[in-house]
Amino acid sequence: MEFQNYSDERYPALCDFLTELNRTERQHINWNWARLEWMIEHPEFDRTTRSSIGLWTDGGRIVGAAVYDMYFGEAFCGVLPAYRRLYPEVLDYAWRALKDEAGLGIAIEDRSTEEQTAALAAGFVPAEQTETVMTAELSGTLPAGLPEGVTLYEPDPVRDAEAVQWLFWQGFGHGDDRARFEQEEKIVPQTRPHFRRNLSLAAAAPDGELAAYSCLWFREGTDYAYVEPVCTVPHYRKRGLAKALLYEAMNRAAALGAKKAYVISDMDFYAKLGFRKEFHYTFYWKKDSENKD
Repeated sequence: MEFQNYSDERYPALCDFLTELNRTERQHINWNWARLEWMIEHPEFDRTTRSSIGLWTDGGRIVGAAVYDMYFGEAFCGVLPAYRRLYPEVLDYAWRALKDEAGLGIAIEDRSTEEQTAALAAGFVPAEQTETVMTAELSGTLPAGLPEGVTLYEPDPVRDAEAVQWLFWQGFGHGDDRARFEQEEKIVPQTRPHFRRNLSLAAAAPDGELAAYSCLWFREGTDYAYVEPVCTVPHYRKRGLAKALLYEAMNRAAALGAKKAYVISDMDFYAKLGFRKEFHYTFYWKKDSENKD
């Protein structure tokens, strides 16, 4: 067994590890290869500290990992089923290397009793903070029609980077001040290695403005798609745009071999589209004794 810090050359192997981790047991589906891929190229991801990600390998194969979530302070800890004995070591490393001034939080699925026991033994305590994963079965064809005058568009992640980020800016609650957007938002074209443009769908209004967006992630060797992100510009809401885009993307993912779609959410929006709550996670937190109130 060997420990090593993450480097970008290990990214494909880390994706493989997360894929294998979720192949038969889905308790860690809240952390899957697609969430990693979305995060690690996100403009807000702190890339300066990515070498702090910890990897445990056996014969060069990653069998355990401790990964921070965007910034230090929250982390994912996971090990392959045959290496469960490593989990306390992975958890200890995460605590020492990935905490911030508030400590460290780890999301653990409510039925993962071994991980809960290890977290409690390490001084973590359950908090009110939770996370839910919903799932939808992909069978049959979902109705995916857009309203008249609105067209389906597959944004180019480089050429359309500014238009997509302007859509996100509005859709995720930053307002509609274009001047402020241009002043504060850094345009970062995304070139994620497993990105599928045909699962990245936007609704274009008659004037060409991108009004809504829905993206799914799918990788050969898996039987699921991951939803991230979905949003609609506020003044285009209540027209069924996000629903139509998501259904179209789900139909396309099913044609590629996906049997399920997962989303980290407990919103009624997804429940109305046929998603149901399947996994529930409680955050276990540990505070640094030097920074306790």
